[in-house]
Amino acid sequence: MKREDEEDEVCLDESFFINDNYQLTSFTFGSQVLELLCLQSASTDFDLTGQLVWPGAMLLNDYISKNSELLHGSSIIELGSGIGVTGILCSKFCSDVVLTDHNDEVLKILKKNIDLQTSSKNANSNAGLAVEKLEWGNLEQFIRFKGQGQCKFILAYMSRAKVMDSLVINEATRHKMTINEIAGTRSVVGNHEGVIFEVTL
Repeated sequence: MKREDEEDEVCLDESFFINDNYQLTSFTFGSQVLELLCLQSASTDFDLTGQLVWPGAMLLNDYISKNSELLHGSSIIELGSGIGVTGILCSKFCSDVVLTDHNDEVLKILKKNIDLQTSSKNANSNAGLAVEKLEWGNLEQFIRFKGQGQCKFILAYMSRAKVMDSLVINEATRHKMTINEIAGTRSVVGNHEGVIFEVTL
C-alpha cells in the first residue's frame, strides 16, 4: 500500500524532449538560395541545438558566399554541421563535402536536407555530399576523415563577451594550432558580435 508521502515516479520517453516540427526555410547567401528543413526555435534538449541555424553560421555563410574562390578544388569536412546550412553552401563551390555531427536526431535532419539538395529541383550542387557521425574530441575518427595532410579550419565565432575572444585564441594555441582573425570579418549578427578565424592544424 502506498504511503501518503510517497511520490509517483514519472518516466518520460526520450521522444518527449525531441522537437521534430521542422519547417522548410529559405536562406539566401549572395546568389545562392538554399531551402532546408529546420526548427525555428531551440529544442528543449541542449544536445539538439543542431536543429536550427545559429548566428555564427549566418556570419560564416555570408563570408563564404563573398569569398567562394577559397573553396575551389577543396575537400571540406564540416564539424558540427547541424542542419547542414554551411556544408551545403560549401558544396556549391568545392569538390566534396562531408557533413558531420554527433547526435542521431540531428543526423536524421541533416540527411533529409541533403536529400532535398539532390532532388531534381535543387540538383545544381557542384560537390558530392556525405553525412558521417563524428564525436567531438574523437581524434581517431577525425584523422580517418581528414587523412594525414595539413588541415585548415574556418571558424565563425559569435562572442557574448570580449574576454571570450582571448579564450578561443588561447585554446587553439594550447593545442598547437595557428589562429588568425580574418581582417574585415568582425560584425554584428542579431545582437551578438561575430568574427571569423582561420585556424591551421
